Amino acid sequence: MDNAPGKKMLESAQALIRKTAEKMKLDEETIKRLIEPEFAHEFALTVKMDNGKKKVFKGWRIQHNSALGPYKGGIRFHPETIREEVQALATLMSIKCAVAGLPYGGGKGGIVVDPKKLSKTELERLSRAFAARIAHVIGEDVDVPAPDVNTTPEIMSWMIDEYQKIKGFKSPATFTGKPVSMGGSLGRTEATGRGGLFVLQALLEKLAKEGQTLTVAVQGFGNVGYFFAKLAHEAGFKVVAVSDSRGGVYNKDGLDPVAVMAFKRKKGVVSGYSGKKVSNEELLTLPVDILVPAALENVVNEKNAAKVKARIILEMANGPLTEEAYLALSKKGVTIVPDVLANSGGVTVSYLEWVQGKAGYWWSEEEVNAKLKEMIVRAFTAIWDKSKEKKMPLKQAAFEVAIERITSAMV
Repeated sequence: MDNAPGKKMLESAQALIRKTAEKMKLDEETIKRLIEPEFAHEFALTVKMDNGKKKVFKGWRIQHNSALGPYKGGIRFHPETIREEVQALATLMSIKCAVAGLPYGGGKGGIVVDPKKLSKTELERLSRAFAARIAHVIGEDVDVPAPDVNTTPEIMSWMIDEYQKIKGFKSPATFTGKPVSMGGSLGRTEATGRGGLFVLQALLEKLAKEGQTLTVAVQGFGNVGYFFAKLAHEAGFKVVAVSDSRGGVYNKDGLDPVAVMAFKRKKGVVSGYSGKKVSNEELLTLPVDILVPAALENVVNEKNAAKVKARIILEMANGPLTEEAYLALSKKGVTIVPDVLANSGGVTVSYLEWVQGKAGYWWSEEEVNAKLKEMIVRAFTAIWDKSKEKKMPLKQAAFEVAIERITSAMV
């Protein structure tokens, strides 16, 4: 198993915080408090498999910083996950929640497992074992987990059911990303994609580019990429290229994301839909106004950054640009909207789900979307203003805003 990506991710997250904090003239002990997690829970879960044998799974819940509020962050089920990766993601969640203006700190959970290799009953037993193990260190005012890679609303429903059994009372606000029938929020499914569109529209307003028909290429046609493409298309953008893990399609006259998705559901791929077949690598360098990497990390790197033609990059995936690519493109005058802001629509609606669960009162989808727009545009404006005031790129501005908010709440 290659541990390098997770370790590199942790090193770069910590380096970015340190660099920003040093520029802000923070003292060494404050920087340590920003970098070190407050708790790291590591455990082995023993689960009975369908064949009657017992199997051990390794897991973590890392609680990074609670200055602004309870820890918040997803749980991933992945065969390659390691402690460093979980810690890196928890650290970045502290930044993301602060950027989004949410009263949360960062947390993250992970289990080393390939869920595709488990039966549904095994997956349920594993999910319940995880919830039981962390039950004493989570809660609506302590730590609020959510879905992440390979975890679903159904998995959240098993976890919250297990948690409530152990506690002996209902607590719908302890987990977010739940099915609507169990206290989930309307609008959650599209929230990340929709939030990205709101940020993009707010940016174009600042750049005085609204009203033009701008072309967009979206890499990654999963939940985030699909809803972003669909909503952008409805808002008048010209989506000319989309791709999934097996390649993409490019049509300079524009695509209808809904039709492409219908084709993908039938054929299993998007390439082959009317238009020119392109590889994922080619999609990144198409002559478009806006590039939206919504799939994997490090796809824009020192090898291909020079070929990127887009003037705006909206980071909908986590860390789609390497540090080298980021510096090279920033020098060229490309506007890069960082992931901690661009894809914070998901955690913002998770926050709205938590508020609804605590209040025992649920809003309509229109109300949720209106609140998401107001919150994410407010978050964008604070970062835009900081970047203009200090003449720095949006990513650096986002980290400064986050660190200011976290340190001002640290006692």
